[in-house]
Amino acid sequence: MLLLSAVLELLAYCAGLAVQAKLGALGVMLMLTVMTGWKARAEKLTVVAVCVLVVLMLRAVP
Repeated sequence: MLLLSAVLELLAYCAGLAVQAKLGALGVMLMLTVMTGWKARAEKLTVVAVCVLVVLMLRAVP
């Protein structure tokens, strides 16, 4: 259980670094919105934030 928790946190950290490198402050804000919506169980907020994040990440790829 502890190993799973550590792996998930490492994955979240790496995802945050990748988003920040490509999108800057906007990416960090979107990641925070996704996590806030997930923790608050606000499905619409989470889905919209994830969709926007995915679209922006796809457009940021050279």
